[in-house]
Amino acid sequence: MPTPTDTLTVSSGDASLLVRRTGDAARPTVVLVHGYPDTQGVWAPVVERLSPRFDVVTYDVRGAGGSSAPRGAAAYRLDRLAADFDAVCRAVSGDEPLRPVHLVGHDWGGIQGWDFVTRPTLAGRVASFTSVAGPALGHALSATRTAMRRRDLLRALDRARRSWYIAPLCLPGGPTLMWKVALAGSRWRRWLTAVEGLTLDDDYPAATTPSDGWHGAKLYRANIPHRLIRRNPLAPAHAPVQLIIPTRDRFISASYYDAAERVAPGLRRHEVEGTHWLPRAQPDLIAARVTEFVEQTEAAAPGQAHPR
Repeated sequence: MPTPTDTLTVSSGDASLLVRRTGDAARPTVVLVHGYPDTQGVWAPVVERLSPRFDVVTYDVRGAGGSSAPRGAAAYRLDRLAADFDAVCRAVSGDEPLRPVHLVGHDWGGIQGWDFVTRPTLAGRVASFTSVAGPALGHALSATRTAMRRRDLLRALDRARRSWYIAPLCLPGGPTLMWKVALAGSRWRRWLTAVEGLTLDDDYPAATTPSDGWHGAKLYRANIPHRLIRRNPLAPAHAPVQLIIPTRDRFISASYYDAAERVAPGLRRHEVEGTHWLPRAQPDLIAARVTEFVEQTEAAAPGQAHPR
């Protein structure tokens, strides 16, 4: 039988967030955070596999899908995204005591997740963190600066080749050019099929993708340019972390994850044959890795060390 799903709207400052909850609320809660330019629909095959065992929560981040899109890039800073995550966790806990959730992020959802699991104000809120194709933003930018200082030209060029899209997303008019010209109509669907090898359906990618891509570009504009010109301290993680890294990721260099072990002792790093959109391409693998990590973390708590 299909697992029942509840839909609710959660208010968080200047945004309203569309949240879906699937599975048994009495079981450990797994919160899945999507990336750019997706909606929570990217997780649908993973939700289907996790919901018989867990309380699974997904939400459209601000600017995407059924959530509102506040104006101005400042509304998309990581501190606002952290407040959104906190609001969702509080909403799904209802009148029950707030319990830690198992966080899973893909792409920008992973970037957000790194911020959540290292943000002191969220200590105790995250029981475990799994990042799929999502490095910490500070780690990625520090790696780029290090390569340039060391005149490691080949590595710097490889990163530039993969991350070329960041420049137009940060420049005035760039998001409009990308989503109203270059990727207009069915071109994004054709690209996902031909280049990423995804099998698509009527619900994915979402019909809102062009506007989601345009609004979501503020994630880049709000969080990347100012970090390029200053140091990004590497904060320690306050929960166990695992990485799932696709070996054929066209956007993210594997070296962006190299600093992760310095902030997450006992880090689990899984390199997986595949391209960037693993939640759609290999949902069985993602669900299996998440299930194993969650169950081991739960078995170690309370009063015991996290699995390392």
